[in-house]
Amino acid sequence: MTVELSYDVVPSRSPMRTTVVLVGSLGSDRSMWDAQCSALTEVADIIAVDLRGHGRSPTPSGPYTIAELAEDVLAVLDANGRDRVHLVGLSLGGAVAQWIAVHRPARVQTLTLICTAAHFGDPRGWSERAAAVRAKGTDSLADAVVSRWFTPELLARDADLASRHRRMVSATSDEGYAACCEALSGWDNREDLGRISAPTLVIAGEQDPATPPSGARILADGIARSRLHTLTAAAHLANVEKSGEVTRLLVDHISPGEYETGRAAAHAEGMRQRRSVLGDAHVDRSIERTTDVTAPFQDFITRTAWGDVWARPGLDHRLRRLLTLAILTAVGNQHELDMHIRAALRAGLSADELAEVFLHTAVYAGVPNSNAAFALVDRAVDAHSVSGDQSPSRRESNRT
Repeated sequence: MTVELSYDVVPSRSPMRTTVVLVGSLGSDRSMWDAQCSALTEVADIIAVDLRGHGRSPTPSGPYTIAELAEDVLAVLDANGRDRVHLVGLSLGGAVAQWIAVHRPARVQTLTLICTAAHFGDPRGWSERAAAVRAKGTDSLADAVVSRWFTPELLARDADLASRHRRMVSATSDEGYAACCEALSGWDNREDLGRISAPTLVIAGEQDPATPPSGARILADGIARSRLHTLTAAAHLANVEKSGEVTRLLVDHISPGEYETGRAAAHAEGMRQRRSVLGDAHVDRSIERTTDVTAPFQDFITRTAWGDVWARPGLDHRLRRLLTLAILTAVGNQHELDMHIRAALRAGLSADELAEVFLHTAVYAGVPNSNAAFALVDRAVDAHSVSGDQSPSRRESNRT
């Protein structure tokens, strides 16, 4: 069952409608992203979340799983109407982001993994830490956590930063921290890295003792469309220690290149053509039935068949409809044929015109397939009449 997370939405100053979602580290709250929230609004809306048991989010009893933490974040996206986002996760947040990229790929436009891993070491260590926090509280380990978050050089010259982040760890719920430790103890995504299809930026801190660069290399090697960037003089909270550099890397990563811009334009045009030919009701039903497995194929068909071929100026829609009906009849694809017959009738083509197509197809592609096509036309005309639409002209059925 999902938990209603606390989060901030920072509107973009750009007219482009895109969203970056920021998911943070174990023991943090969403203020760890303040530098990115300010800068990234130049290019996107920002949603920064507190994971369950962190910040101002509720703390149900543990243990938690990474899947549960991820479903909480997805519920935030649903509540804000964000279907597809640029997902950024650091440490624990990186595990959550990986889960979403593997199991809900249609929701992820790009993925950024900062100072995180596909596996966080011996599960016993996390179980022991959970037990220690439940016994002594988060304040007992705050100093140790902050010493891993930042390089010694930064801590030595910025006492205020160290103090603020120590308070952040201490303010984290004991149960929330412990239950998230248990989530990490059961996390191992190494076998599923190949299932991540989103363009991925992996960022490592050269001096990160919690998730060292070797773990980032495993991520980059396992994710097909990925690149690795290692920051010098940075420890675990690299987005704070190297805020300017991390922000620049994020902006470059989420800004569409020519290829992605072209794909987006083709998809938008394809959806327009598809609705024009098949009707809003049919397209809406298809979209509702889309799953994580079928989403890539839906995107492919929308961009190529509809956004390219159907959008070409050489033939108008009426002629393309007739060609489509003839071809589908010739190859015996009755499922697609039925859909296009009904769409053609709704668009105003007459039953007489369709009959001429199928008679012509019978001569050149065979009588049995045209016979099946005439049967589909009969059913479609009857359904079209019953629906209350103006009935197409009647004709005698010449089915054999």
